Amino acid sequence: MPYDLSKGASTPPAAPQAFKGYLATVTLHSGRAEIKRKLAGKLTGARDSVIPLADVIKVISKPPTRLVNGYVQLATSDDQGQLVIATAEREKAIANNSRTVLFTWNQRETYEAYLGAATTGVQRQGGNPLG
Repeated sequence: MPYDLSKGASTPPAAPQAFKGYLATVTLHSGRAEIKRKLAGKLTGARDSVIPLADVIKVISKPPTRLVNGYVQLATSDDQGQLVIATAEREKAIANNSRTVLFTWNQRETYEAYLGAATTGVQRQGGNPLG
């Protein structure tokens, strides 16, 4: 069905955006993020997941460096306890989280693009991506 492009009509939904991270691909839709993991990515305990952007309470990120992978995590209320753990345990908990996508140094442009798109998506859903 064609969209009504007349004045005052609702805008058509944005096309989904796909971002390839380390052992995972995230597809960002207008109201949700779908994370699909490769088999090796599931060995740490992280699973495929669908996250409604309205449920995101904070977007947590760390840029990738040449030595350490970076990540973007769409934290929900399920992550509340993990957000205050000591640093080493926190990093491990984030990496094993089903709502986290890791990025290597060579994927830093994709990291930036996904972080920007996820932050904008959470804001559009009425959330505060900064917590």
